[in-house]
Amino acid sequence: MSSATFTLSAFSDEIADDLATQLKWLARLRVGHMELRAVDKVNVLRLSDDEVAAIRRACAEKGIGVACIGSPVGKSPLKDSIEPELANLERIFQIAEALGTRKVRIFSFYPPDTSSNAHYDQHLDEAIARLARMAELAARDGFTLCLENEKHIVGDTPERCLALLKGVNSPSLRFAWDPANFVQVGAARVTERHWPSLGPYVAHVHIKDAHLADGRVCAAGEGDGQVRELLIALRQAGYQGFLSLEPHLAIAGPSRGFSGPEGMIYAVAALRQLMADTGCVEQ
Repeated sequence: MSSATFTLSAFSDEIADDLATQLKWLARLRVGHMELRAVDKVNVLRLSDDEVAAIRRACAEKGIGVACIGSPVGKSPLKDSIEPELANLERIFQIAEALGTRKVRIFSFYPPDTSSNAHYDQHLDEAIARLARMAELAARDGFTLCLENEKHIVGDTPERCLALLKGVNSPSLRFAWDPANFVQVGAARVTERHWPSLGPYVAHVHIKDAHLADGRVCAAGEGDGQVRELLIALRQAGYQGFLSLEPHLAIAGPSRGFSGPEGMIYAVAALRQLMADTGCVEQ
């Protein structure tokens, strides 16, 4: 059996808007890292240098690290020019550097028509070309882009995520597996069916679950996302990395989720119980 290490992180803006409350609860929950997406309702991309420096100081005081930058890069239409997104990525790299992480979450762009995903395959080549340019920038600057699967973007299903990762074929573009997002596009038994193909690309994991019947988000192990099976697969593969809690237990919107302190307490407890049940040791 391969040796695996699991480190807990959380989207801290799911706890509260203000940084002090975010960090207070992370410390109380013994979650030593945050996924930075927003502070005081300001998206990470829009933070000033002074605000980033203040976040760095506050995190250092509380002993909280930054696991990954939860950037919005790639949540933009394919019909728009790629140049602004490349500039956004450059800015995110500056922020990541300042906060001591080399991981940046990205997405794979909105097709022109999102009323159905039946035609998304025809946009794969264009999305691959864009992601390849982004991966080149990441390779140049020593960052890892973590491509998240998400509904309404080109990389929504396991099959399309694999096509994107294979098409770009860069060690600077890896995969951020989100079980709930797969469920919400109708992917059933996703770990069982798609871990063998997607597993080698996984460099980051988001922890939330959902029900196939209605897409409702729930805590890890309570839905159809096969989170238990995912943890076992990660352990057997010798995964070295983060399990980043993104519970969405109160609000599950297209641009943000929210759980509040009580929701995060519940989500952390559910994950830790599932880890204990599957022999996954928290670092």
